[in-house]
Amino acid sequence: MTRTIVQPASTEVAIGFDEPFVVVGERINPSGRAALTRAMLTGDFTLVQAEALAQVAAGARILDVNACVTGLDEAILLVDLIKQLQTITDAPLCIDSSCEIALQKGAEAYKGKALINSVTGTEQSMSIVLPLVAKHGAAVIALAFDEGGISHDPEMRFAVAEKILHRAFDYGIPKADVLIDPLVLPAADDSANMRDLFSLIGRLRRELRVNTICGASNASFGLPNRNTLNAAFLPMLMGAGMTSAIANPLQREVALSVQAGDALLALDASCVNWTSHFG
Repeated sequence: MTRTIVQPASTEVAIGFDEPFVVVGERINPSGRAALTRAMLTGDFTLVQAEALAQVAAGARILDVNACVTGLDEAILLVDLIKQLQTITDAPLCIDSSCEIALQKGAEAYKGKALINSVTGTEQSMSIVLPLVAKHGAAVIALAFDEGGISHDPEMRFAVAEKILHRAFDYGIPKADVLIDPLVLPAADDSANMRDLFSLIGRLRRELRVNTICGASNASFGLPNRNTLNAAFLPMLMGAGMTSAIANPLQREVALSVQAGDALLALDASCVNWTSHFG
């Protein structure tokens, strides 16, 4: 079975078909979050540290870290965040940036095996990000789109995933170190989006034998009562074969839905975690 290992210096997290579902905490991201943005602008990492510890306590196994703040040098801020977070938590970090220099500096600063977010199927992205991943022995999230943009055709997204895997192999990156993001399109846009997604996840697992990840909250975009939809969506992803997702573990419904999915899909041996939580 394909197992993706990410780790800081002393611990490791395994993502795999027979492993408990891995939640990547999404909250260390200033996009749309005024208080977090203000704190980063002033160099105050107190809120960042609080978010990290709260997400880990709520069940996040990996923490996504994004440092894109207008007016600041993203590479410098990202390195500072990584260093700060690695002093307070053993949770692996997902280095999240579309900036080549920021990814490079972040990977250099990280102690251990990081998860890099992300590479796409464009020639420019693959030629820049994949050598970086190979150099640092990292794992990488691969978004299933290329120069043609995000296709609504799941066959096209599958083909892009294959292309990225082949290119990764050319750089000596093993399949286990590539997490495919099949891309979650909003359910509000087209009712067929979810059916196509679940089918695509199954194909990626059966035919390419890769682990998968997504931004789970994209499914509920544009709809009311998003927390409930997100919570319902995660066990459906798990049932389709997805092995990890970027989500908000501080939403109690979301955290419990993942625990329930693990219990019902035999990923929580003898339902020990579920029983200990509620027993």
